[in-house]
Amino acid sequence: MRYESPDTLEAAAKLLASESGEARILAGGTDLLVQIRSEVLSPALVVDIKKVAETRTIKEEAGGFRIGAAVTGAELKEHSALKKVWPGLVEAANLIGSTQVQGRASLGGNLCNGSPAADSVPAMIAAGAVASIVGPNGRRDLKVEDIMLAPRKLALQKGEIIASFLLPKRAPHSGDAYLRFIPRTEMDIAVVGCGVSLTLDGSGTCAAARVSLGAVAARPLLVEDAAKALIGSKIDDAALEKMAAAARAACKPIDDKRGTIEFRTDVAGVLAKRTALIALERARKG
Repeated sequence: MRYESPDTLEAAAKLLASESGEARILAGGTDLLVQIRSEVLSPALVVDIKKVAETRTIKEEAGGFRIGAAVTGAELKEHSALKKVWPGLVEAANLIGSTQVQGRASLGGNLCNGSPAADSVPAMIAAGAVASIVGPNGRRDLKVEDIMLAPRKLALQKGEIIASFLLPKRAPHSGDAYLRFIPRTEMDIAVVGCGVSLTLDGSGTCAAARVSLGAVAARPLLVEDAAKALIGSKIDDAALEKMAAAARAACKPIDDKRGTIEFRTDVAGVLAKRTALIALERARKG
């Protein structure tokens, strides 16, 4: 196995594109190093991107925030401006593993590991995050909901790297939240995860919303019908129940040792309502 640590994204993309064997990107390494050690993966090349400045910084841009793909959950939590505007996303990132893991785990790594149960991904989708991707043919943008296609399968071409994520400018009276259900109290994989972001108008009516679910299908889902159930309402009981029904209808889960199809589907509706209420409370204070 060869290890490279380039200083630029262009150099990293060139290394990845030219490798004939299996190549992997190292951001935090909390998934990759475990998979290598357990012999799930045996890459010929590992490209460490942490020396690339864009992957390691958080900055304000176009009224929103650009977050480097290798920024850790712990660093997100320490960024007061980001945490104030996007608390749900920051909380989601800090549900990944233990405190020690959060000092290494990154948004880019959590997404590119390709798990439908990744905690930060529904939160990013609900936030409307857009990934900036660099590859041999230059740079392109892709919505986060379009990146994961199936378990361990991404919409990235050979040599492409996610450099950063852009979170959009927030309107006044906006809020977001992320909740998950796990069998244990901490450090477990989500049986269901839900991210909600919404904006209220001056009368307290929901003017915009995004709802995302994780661990209930082969990829994290943007549930547009659930968002439509909230938009135009005061987010009352009727709207929340309609939202929950849309969330359940979108589910295409599997049976496994952590939950049955029926259980996951039911929990998705419950979590959607609870998450929306937290986002609503934050929007009223925003």
